[in-house]
Amino acid sequence: MKLFTSDRTFYRSFWVLTVTLMLEQAVILSVNLADNIMLGRFEEHALAGVAAVNQIQFVLQQVVYAVSNGMIILGSQYWGQGRVSEVRQFAAIAMRVALLITLALFIAVSIAPVQALRLFTPDALIIEQGVRYLSIIRFSYVFFGITAILLGTLRIAESVRIALVVSLISLLINCSINYVLIFGHFGFPTMGVQGAAIGTLIARVIECGIVAIFALQREERIRLRIKDFFQFNVALLRDFVRVATPVILTQLLWGVSNALQTVILGHMSDVAIAAQSISSNIFLLLKVASVGAASSASILVGRAIGENKTMDEMKAYTRTLQALFLLIGMVLGCALFIIRIPMLRIYRISDATRTLANQYMLIQSVVLVTMSYQMPVNAGIIRGGGDTRFIMIVDLISIWGIVLPLSFLAAFVWKCAPVIVIMLLNSDQVFKCVPAFVRVNSYKWIKKLTR
Repeated sequence: MKLFTSDRTFYRSFWVLTVTLMLEQAVILSVNLADNIMLGRFEEHALAGVAAVNQIQFVLQQVVYAVSNGMIILGSQYWGQGRVSEVRQFAAIAMRVALLITLALFIAVSIAPVQALRLFTPDALIIEQGVRYLSIIRFSYVFFGITAILLGTLRIAESVRIALVVSLISLLINCSINYVLIFGHFGFPTMGVQGAAIGTLIARVIECGIVAIFALQREERIRLRIKDFFQFNVALLRDFVRVATPVILTQLLWGVSNALQTVILGHMSDVAIAAQSISSNIFLLLKVASVGAASSASILVGRAIGENKTMDEMKAYTRTLQALFLLIGMVLGCALFIIRIPMLRIYRISDATRTLANQYMLIQSVVLVTMSYQMPVNAGIIRGGGDTRFIMIVDLISIWGIVLPLSFLAAFVWKCAPVIVIMLLNSDQVFKCVPAFVRVNSYKWIKKLTR
């Protein structure tokens, strides 16, 4: 029995998928980072206002990505069996769910924008800036949902390059419009947060159009057509609900927990929320390598199960992936430690904000190592293998039973410093390594999901 796989096709597929998905996610996050950096040079209340709105969008993104991931988990096994018709039907189901979610949030923030932002901060100036940004950016939600599901469908067939191309186009458009409208260059008015929102909205609309044209007219492996999205299969819908519901609940709870981190820090001080906005954007930009690894692992594991690989082959794949995740984590942790000071020099912020952001990133450089193991193991291997309930149970216990209660107590009862609160908020990324290691090496997560 081999400790690691010698399948060169597996390694090639993993690195091609991981690097492509990593670059795609990096470019997508760079859209928010561009807003973050430019607004950081414009005005600190504007930066904090957009950071609050981005927490709402973060929850939306996590739920929509969960819908897409549920589709990928099921679709990958069918793809491994060469059953393309079922893949198209899962795409139709996921699209309906994503549209329902994005429209619901659009209506909610349209009715109560101030109340939504007041959840994250009591500061009137921050809320005012956030409402200006939200009044425009809310129109991007539906376009984002459509794009996410179409790209998820293409990932099942390992067609991922279009996502990178369209993300680069989106970034260039967003940065160009931001430069012109945030600061009022070339005779345009100085629009601040509204200029940033317009740039992001236009970028989202264009990327949606490009992806839709590619998926419906150019991609021939899945052969999506508009009529496919009007199909309805009750049996497959039941399978989707059974598999995707734990994924959606997990991502929703995780997204809400991340939003609550901003709530905690936002009610501590303006400096804390501004520092968190800066450090989290840089952290998330490096985290994309682990996100890409998790996504590629989910696709490859699902396909391998669909292809009826032997247990020895599955074990070799699993051990190989774990070693690769650890390698990626160590590289990311070192990278954040090295770049934190040069990155902070870009921002025009107070010394207190800069010092706190630096402390946050020192903590995150350690967190990246452990997170880069447990997150791809849980969300990639275990969930991709069909066990979608395990990670939901682990997150319910760790985040909602341990991390958030301790963090609230530390912030509001024990009156700890923000850096201590940040350590507590990220502690689950360390101790979740233990259940992830035990579960993944038990191989009880391997489940056949096809009919």
